[in-house]
Amino acid sequence: MALDHLPRFRYEKGMTHGAPVLAAPLEAKDSSSSAGGPAPLQRVRVKICGLTTPADAEAAIHAGADALGFNTWSGSRRFLNLDQASDWIRGLPTFVTRVALCVNASLEAASAFARLPFIDVVQLHGDESPNFCQQLADLSGRPLIRAVRLESFEQGANLALWGTRHVLIDAAVAGAYGGTGARLDLDLASRTVAHCKGLCITLAGGLDPDNVAEAVRRVRPYAVDVASGVESAPGRKDASKMRDFVQAVAGACV
Repeated sequence: MALDHLPRFRYEKGMTHGAPVLAAPLEAKDSSSSAGGPAPLQRVRVKICGLTTPADAEAAIHAGADALGFNTWSGSRRFLNLDQASDWIRGLPTFVTRVALCVNASLEAASAFARLPFIDVVQLHGDESPNFCQQLADLSGRPLIRAVRLESFEQGANLALWGTRHVLIDAAVAGAYGGTGARLDLDLASRTVAHCKGLCITLAGGLDPDNVAEAVRRVRPYAVDVASGVESAPGRKDASKMRDFVQAVAGACV
C-alpha cells in the first residue's frame, strides 16, 4: 500500500532514542511568497477518528479523508471491536490509511493490532513510555503515531524523544485520552510545530468545520485530526460536517 504521508520506517543503530528515518514533512520551503506575504501551505492531510460503522467510514472517504481512525480502547464512547469489524475495514479502499488507536494496551495487544492485515498504522494515545514505543516499533515493523496531550512548550520541544517522527498533539484534559472536544492552545501548538521542524505533527483538539481553517493557517501542521467536531453523536459521524471540514482544510492551504 502506498502511504505517502505515513511511510514505513527503519531504525538506525546509534541514533538517540532510535529516531526513525522518514521522509521529511511537507511544509512551505520559505516563510514568504514572491508577493511578500506568507507562502501558501502545501496540502494538509486529514484524519477522521472514532469511526464505528462502515457507512461513516465510506462517507469519510467520500469527503476526502486521507486516514481513518478506529478506537480499540473499551473505555471510549467510540470503541470499535476490530475483530468484529474486520470484514468491512478490510474492504475499504486501499489508498486510505487505516489507524488503530490504542490506550494503555499491553505490548502484546498493541503488537497484535499492528500486525492485523487491514491496519496500516498504530496510534498510541495513553500513558505509554518512549521505551514502549521503541519496543512496539521493533516488534511490529509498522509506522507509529504517538499522541501527546500538550501542556507546555517545554513538553512540545521534546517531542522527538518519543522515537517517531509522527506525533499528534492534543489538548490536555485530566483523566481523558482524546476525543473530548477541548481546544488545544493554538499559540502553543504553533510554537511547537515551528520548533520541531523535523517532525510530521498532526494537530488535534477541538477542531471542527468552523475553526479548522484558522487553526491550519496559524499552526501550519502536517495533518489535522478530528473526531467529535464532525459528529451528530459520539461515534456517529455527520457526512456534511466531514465534507465541510475537509473543504475548510483545503481552502486554508490555497
